[in-house]
Amino acid sequence: MSWLSSHQSKRGSFTLGAASANSTHIEPEINLIPFIDVLLVVLIFLMISTTFTRYQELAITLPTASGVQNQNDIKQIHIAVTRDGRFAVNGKVTDRSQLSNSLSQLTEANANKDGVPSIQVNIDADARAPHQAVMSALEAARDASLSNIVFSSQSKK
Repeated sequence: MSWLSSHQSKRGSFTLGAASANSTHIEPEINLIPFIDVLLVVLIFLMISTTFTRYQELAITLPTASGVQNQNDIKQIHIAVTRDGRFAVNGKVTDRSQLSNSLSQLTEANANKDGVPSIQVNIDADARAPHQAVMSALEAARDASLSNIVFSSQSKK
């Protein structure tokens, strides 16, 4: 006797397994554990395959020039800012309160015949100098009406 011949008499109901005709109907349920496992695997895959990049705000390609250096002798004032926030103007140590006066005196002494200062201010700040000390040097240059300000740096070795 085969399985097919024994179950042909029950044509009205289709069951999986050996359930009898008088047994109660069992609702199928969806098992969520494998579904959650698959979602976690997809989440881990996306986290690993995602690249974290830093976006640049502006992509700038600086121009190059092949000119000769300007032959005009530009007067320079060097303001040194030390690691602990002390100042030196052209090698002479000064404090914050006298910085503006020192720059004003140097500006008056080196003014053009038109009365317009053509002085370049070089701020040589230590890499660990406080930001406030560098800002104080900029304010002193502004108070002395100096607008040609550059920051010195060293090239990487």
